[in-house]
Amino acid sequence: MTGLPAPFRWDGPLLAVALDGAQARFTGRPGGVSTGPFASLDLARYAPERAADVARNLAALGALTGFPPDRWAQSHQVHGTVVHHTAAGDEPGDPQQEGDGQVVTSATVAGVVLTADCLPVVVSGLGGVAVLHAGWRGLADGVLEAGVRVLRRHGVGGTLQAAIGPGAGGCCYEVGPDVRDAFAADGVLQRTGPGTIDLKAIAARRLAAAGVATIHDCELCTMCTTDAATGDRRFFSHRADGGVTGRQAAIAWRS
Repeated sequence: MTGLPAPFRWDGPLLAVALDGAQARFTGRPGGVSTGPFASLDLARYAPERAADVARNLAALGALTGFPPDRWAQSHQVHGTVVHHTAAGDEPGDPQQEGDGQVVTSATVAGVVLTADCLPVVVSGLGGVAVLHAGWRGLADGVLEAGVRVLRRHGVGGTLQAAIGPGAGGCCYEVGPDVRDAFAADGVLQRTGPGTIDLKAIAARRLAAAGVATIHDCELCTMCTTDAATGDRRFFSHRADGGVTGRQAAIAWRS
């Protein structure tokens, strides 16, 4: 794992980035108590068979960020385009409701999405922040554009900034013709390997078209990024782990 591009930095086991009006953290494998294929900071909140370890990991992330799990706006993700909103004075909504994004204009709630190759994307502006789950289906269907619309609809002003966290990169993300066809309208598919596409490049183009002025990419691939000290893979990856793996989080809040 090489050095990080600005403005990303390591904050203990977390990947950190400060945007105008918001802070975001992206988790990976390090820092938790889970074992086996789920080692170690598995945050799969909807996996009852791993509930005890996951609860400890959720609490650990809460302690690291200052936002305990009961102050998270989070939903059951379905690779769609629904983005929920939590306003000042609201309690976090039902985490079982379907949705693939959270816009938070409350100063006491953090938005959270879970990933294991899909892109975690944070967008911030004056008075609010969005955290979005963008797999290829959601990206193709417009989840990023939906997040920007919800931000603006709820009064978030000023120049928008975005951070694209760890996800499957163009170096590794091999796809079939159905996925390539889904992005035909994007023009260049940004292939960097045999049969691969670069979802991060497509996400950056779509964010820019939606009116996001500054877009930062951490340039970390969940499928191949390794820890320099141990040689272990740094992130959970559904593809690289053969479908048996944990979940990492993107968490963002107003600053």
